[in-house]
Amino acid sequence: MFVDVAKIFIKSGNGGNGAISFRREKYVPFGGPDGGDGGKGGDVVFLVDKNMRTLLDFKYKKKYEAERGQDGGKSNMFGKDGKDLIIKVPAGTVIRDAETNRVIADLTEDGQSVVVAKGGRGGRGNARFATPTRQAPDFAEPGMPGEEKWVTLELKLIADVGLIGFPNVGKSTILSMTTGAKPKIANYHFTTLTPNLGVVDMPGINSFVMADIPGLIEGAHEGTGLGIDFLRHIERTRLLIHVVDVSGIEGRDPIDDFNKINEELRLYSEKLASKPQIVAANKIDIMEDEENYERFKAEMEKKNLKVFKISAATNQGLRELMLYAAELLQSLPVEKEEVEEKYFPEEKRFTYEIKRDDDGAFVITGSFVDRLLQSTNIYDSESLKYFHKVLEKRGIIQQLRDMGIEEGDIVRMNDFEFEFIE
Repeated sequence: MFVDVAKIFIKSGNGGNGAISFRREKYVPFGGPDGGDGGKGGDVVFLVDKNMRTLLDFKYKKKYEAERGQDGGKSNMFGKDGKDLIIKVPAGTVIRDAETNRVIADLTEDGQSVVVAKGGRGGRGNARFATPTRQAPDFAEPGMPGEEKWVTLELKLIADVGLIGFPNVGKSTILSMTTGAKPKIANYHFTTLTPNLGVVDMPGINSFVMADIPGLIEGAHEGTGLGIDFLRHIERTRLLIHVVDVSGIEGRDPIDDFNKINEELRLYSEKLASKPQIVAANKIDIMEDEENYERFKAEMEKKNLKVFKISAATNQGLRELMLYAAELLQSLPVEKEEVEEKYFPEEKRFTYEIKRDDDGAFVITGSFVDRLLQSTNIYDSESLKYFHKVLEKRGIIQQLRDMGIEEGDIVRMNDFEFEFIE
């Protein structure tokens, strides 16, 4: 099964908690603090693996979590860092933030990697809070939480040349006759339901990768049929070979077919429509009317397009077509997919909000509050001094003054309340 889009949930590891510990040695009844720091949480890393071809693995597993950092220990023992989670993907994978749709990374080369979610920092142990005036801190920091998000993985095949055209015009036959690829071929519409890749490696021709893109139909740019899924794979190519059935056996007009496909390309992407094209006039071995071909060729020449008269079934004209494509590729630059908006994972920031409750209390809420209370021992005077110092440093005390707080007013932070004293 070919799968080229997947949505998964990723979470980096939480940081380990800092330890609260004091030296307990013989003949040293009042040893100092020796609580170690927690370890850093593991990152979530995406890595390109050349052996992968699809995103099928992500169809069955949707949740990926990195290891958390270990908690700190006594005797200044630091917690072990959590292991990074390595997620392997095929070359050509674009990673997007599912909520904002912005591009996080565009992975195109084997071995390329990117950190998409950073592990949380480990919390500091109580040994870190010792000062000349605070010699026995009875508090430590909790570990920072890891990042978590839903991401969309989008696979775009990486090929030099893309074969495009209506269904059943002979694209799969061309691929099978010029490469080692073995796509399913039969005489009915929509034979190819998934893109196929092959390497053109003929004597005297510089090899290149060619993709057989499933047949497009009108409305493809709007998602009719499997249109958008297939158009995505043409974006990576440098050159298009537009295959047209000129036999006339199905009563189709090759000029009309050519124009309709190009209109779908234009409606999907102007950049896609502007890619260089070579025209392959196929099925000449069963052509009913030579005049039909001459009329088509004249129309293509008006558009300054090179036309090759071929029969994929009998191998006629294929070598000349592939030789010209290889020569043209030499002059075309290798373009890397443009990233619309470079994404940098943001540092985890803790926020708060202050509002006045109905009973007159000043209520402070937010992730900053949760973290501060986790690291505070409300039964320890030194810890409460540190707690007050953090509120001062963060500007919360001044903000409360600006809001009109008076001596004796109640300040509430989750389940913890205290009187405001200047």
